[in-house]
Amino acid sequence: MTSMTPLPPVPREQLGTSRVLVVGDVMLDRYWFGDVNRISPEAPVPVVHVNRTEERLGGAANVARNAAALGVQTSLLCVIGDDEPARKLIELLEHSNVSAHVERDPELATTIKLRIVSRQQQLIRIDFENTPTHEVLLAGLARFDALLPTHDVVLLSDYAKGGLTHVERMIASARAAQRIVLVDPKGDDWARYRGASVITPNRAELREVVGRWHSEADLEQRVSKLRAELDFAALLLTRSEEGMTLFTDQGAVHEPTQAREVYDVSGAGDTVIATLAAMLGAGLPLTQAMAYANRAAGVVVAKLGTATVEYDELFQ
Repeated sequence: MTSMTPLPPVPREQLGTSRVLVVGDVMLDRYWFGDVNRISPEAPVPVVHVNRTEERLGGAANVARNAAALGVQTSLLCVIGDDEPARKLIELLEHSNVSAHVERDPELATTIKLRIVSRQQQLIRIDFENTPTHEVLLAGLARFDALLPTHDVVLLSDYAKGGLTHVERMIASARAAQRIVLVDPKGDDWARYRGASVITPNRAELREVVGRWHSEADLEQRVSKLRAELDFAALLLTRSEEGMTLFTDQGAVHEPTQAREVYDVSGAGDTVIATLAAMLGAGLPLTQAMAYANRAAGVVVAKLGTATVEYDELFQ
């Protein structure tokens, strides 16, 4: 079934009551922009003359920034290092109206994704990362339990950097407290997400877990089996140019893509799950929340890099 329900604006006041706790792996996205006018004499690679730099929130921090951009009360629980990128992350979070609850690990190098861009094309990405210590992660778990009572929706953003080592205990605590739990998964071990309210994989991530499907009926059967095995109330499959499909006990509902121009899909999944969390926290039903998330995805893919969708952009 394809959803064609018109989307009335959600009042700012209603969204303002939504309280979302984002937990996961954060990173600093650095962009170096420049011109390429020659090839290096040292190797057959372009020489980029950098003339502008930008720094943006990445990973779970970008998810939190997306929720906050819609006017939602947004908290972020994460582990960072005690270094210059960590200080920059805190500064950017403050400017984004995100309430940051950070555990600092002096041994951790805060994750950086450095992208070098010329003429709107990404030439290379360079990653700097390692994983946090056990003691810091346990401290983060205690902080999670303290924050849980004051939030309606828990959003777990997994980038496989170690910040969600204790994700099973977080989900169990959140469900015991009758909170909505959304998971953006990573890898093929989804048993660790057992009991989540909604899991939001893309096509490649789902294929890694259930195998390649041969028809929509085959896909629905595989997803139904997965949901039953792992106690997922719903699964929202993001399908790039094909839009997105929501699988629940009531069957499958499809939303065709609303992208008018696709410029950059990086971070689109962050926007989808953040919008979904914002709407669910404001009391909207899941199918309607998905429709708004789909609209938000259509807006954000027309922007370069990790970006957000503002309230006025979503409801114009």
